[in-house]
Amino acid sequence: MSVEESAPSTEAEAVGIGQTWREAPLPVRVVIAGIMVNRLGGFLQVFLVLFMVARGFPEVQAGFALAAHGAGAVAGILLGGWLIGLIGVRLSIVSSMALTAVLTAALLCASSYPVMMLLAAGAGAASQVYRPASAELVSRLTGEQRRVMVFAMYRLATNIGTTAAPLIGAALVAHSYTLLFWGEAAAALCVAVLGLRSLPADRPAAMGRAARTAPRPPDRATGYRAVLRDRSFVLFLAAILGFSAVYTQYLSTLPLAVRAHGFDTFVYGSLVAVNGAIVILCELVVTRKVQRWSARIAAVTGILAVGAGLTAYALPLGVAGLVAATVVWSVGEIIGSPTMTAYPALAADPENRSRYLGAAQATFGIGSAVGPAAGVAAWALMSDTVWLLCGAVASCAALAAYYGMPARAGQPPLPDQEKRDPCPPLCPADSSCAPPRDQP
Repeated sequence: MSVEESAPSTEAEAVGIGQTWREAPLPVRVVIAGIMVNRLGGFLQVFLVLFMVARGFPEVQAGFALAAHGAGAVAGILLGGWLIGLIGVRLSIVSSMALTAVLTAALLCASSYPVMMLLAAGAGAASQVYRPASAELVSRLTGEQRRVMVFAMYRLATNIGTTAAPLIGAALVAHSYTLLFWGEAAAALCVAVLGLRSLPADRPAAMGRAARTAPRPPDRATGYRAVLRDRSFVLFLAAILGFSAVYTQYLSTLPLAVRAHGFDTFVYGSLVAVNGAIVILCELVVTRKVQRWSARIAAVTGILAVGAGLTAYALPLGVAGLVAATVVWSVGEIIGSPTMTAYPALAADPENRSRYLGAAQATFGIGSAVGPAAGVAAWALMSDTVWLLCGAVASCAALAAYYGMPARAGQPPLPDQEKRDPCPPLCPADSSCAPPRDQP
């Protein structure tokens, strides 16, 4: 690591977990709390197949409905990135959660397969529209030297909710599927009400008129065209795609490998629990140190560590070895993921930030959908050699991140540097949602 890439500012060193949370603007804390509530009620994806089979649909049709839900989720992320410029952040979040509540409850009334498919796809799309909007709000209202830490909190809220949701869902299913789906609808509606009451109103129409009247170079692309024309960021998207495809192998290929080596399901469950414990208990602590690194170093280190941990599964390991390998890639996850989540906001111009965030989130979703299927197919062909392939893909992803992210990107700005977007258009500078004065 060069001196240029590792030298942080003194101010950034003092930014800790508690201080970051206390000084975060109220809307940022509301969004993070809303994400946790939403994920705590995120039962649909986990129980959709079982629900449809219980209703008499064939298993194959249930599987296609789940795939439609996943495809809708990717489309919803891209739609959310565009919708911010049309109706604003607050209305994007509120409409996303309100529509999710309606469509989730409507699934209980669907009697035909085509209607079920449409509702599943619609619910998947509606439930993800809020993601670019929430990330956009966090990016607008958080100073650059605190953005990685805040996004680590954002991820922590998501992970806690995602981890607890299946347990809560199982308890509700023991009573009835009606209670399960109404529970998810109620959680989404709570987030919608919370957003409507607590998030500041933005003015996308006024912002749009200002953007149209401002002078613009004739060759400057806008919207998602700007994302695709940014070659460095496209390389970063390639890194996300490779990283997510490899990372999600713990959900598909790892259980097959554990069983093939003669271990029971308890061992696999223990490995997943180890990963969850490390992410939930250690990510904020690790991020306190990693936030001082350049984005390039954090991303490359995290991706390579994930690749190394997965590659180790190719060795003839016992249970202790499997746990050690899991610890390695879990540490890689908490090193790289918060920075990679926050980076699109830094790479984009302020007026196009939502598209960059949406493109990154959608790319991760695509990798998460394609990766498990590709991993299982590769496992059927090459058995344990698939873990070497994972290491190769992770190395390529790290290389793409290295060349797609500038050397100093993501480092805390020096005190005399001005923030590109010092007064975000989401709210007036003198309102309660403005960033703390000590942020650049």
